[in-house]
Amino acid sequence: MSRVLVYRELPADQLARLQAGHEVTVADPRQPDQRAAFDAALPRAEGLIGSSFRIDIAGASRLKVISSISVGVDNYDLADLKARGIMLCHTPGVLTETTADTIFALIMASSRRLVELALHVREGRWTRNLTDELFGWDVHGKTLGILGFGRIGQAVARRGAFGFGMPVRYYSRRPVDAPGLEGRVTHGSLDEVLAGSDIIAVTLPLSDETRGLIGAAQFALMKPGAIFVNGARGAIVQEEALLQALDSGHLRAAGLDVFATEPLSQDSPLRNHPLVTPLPHIGSATHETRHRMAVLATDNLLAALAGGVPPAVYPL
Repeated sequence: MSRVLVYRELPADQLARLQAGHEVTVADPRQPDQRAAFDAALPRAEGLIGSSFRIDIAGASRLKVISSISVGVDNYDLADLKARGIMLCHTPGVLTETTADTIFALIMASSRRLVELALHVREGRWTRNLTDELFGWDVHGKTLGILGFGRIGQAVARRGAFGFGMPVRYYSRRPVDAPGLEGRVTHGSLDEVLAGSDIIAVTLPLSDETRGLIGAAQFALMKPGAIFVNGARGAIVQEEALLQALDSGHLRAAGLDVFATEPLSQDSPLRNHPLVTPLPHIGSATHETRHRMAVLATDNLLAALAGGVPPAVYPL
């Protein structure tokens, strides 16, 4: 029997799986009334399971495995985990389609001004037929540029290419073999994709290489009137540069599911910017997908604690 620390709420059925064979402490360090229990359990924990919180594991001398309920691993010090021989597991694959849905919803909402115009109706301002200052912009047939071409990037490409007849260009360090997309997508450099696309969607992972990757120079390369969508990680984008590109009129609009600091601060200019469609990081936030993520994370942890090979180990 191993000691397991659960630091984010798990579905009851998955928590029961852990409790059936292990000593489990549930304590969310984000909740003031649970912080002491978390701090007490961490030094004894052999397995951690949770997400969306950067944990200082310096004192976790017995730790063997962390099972993250996420595909991204930017909350973890990978070099430290590797040096200490701590296994890191994550949940790729199960959230691909849901996250791609969210990104494409942002493309649609930003292009057709859906949130803005829904408020136009709700607030009683729809008193006559719309005139052109409230018109949107077609999505079908526009060139879609995707930054990052892993599972999620390819899923976004399928929606654009097959659903909306969009030519698709993508940036990645090298060309990607994307089954089913042959002849539908074109690989290019970052500058080429930025300059040649009408709509840019970011699906890159956050790393030292991508942190702050999109700044003033990159926004300047984009077509006048382009739309920018970020469904990856907020820190990939220099937000002040994004605001300048919007305020200058160079960009038509932005759809953002992620921000450099989350939750977004009340005084952030992105919160109420008229050209921004902001979402509260809902990429994988459906009942079905979050449960599948929890199942995979639990599978990972149980396999690792039993000395087996988890389904989804992150390569350190």
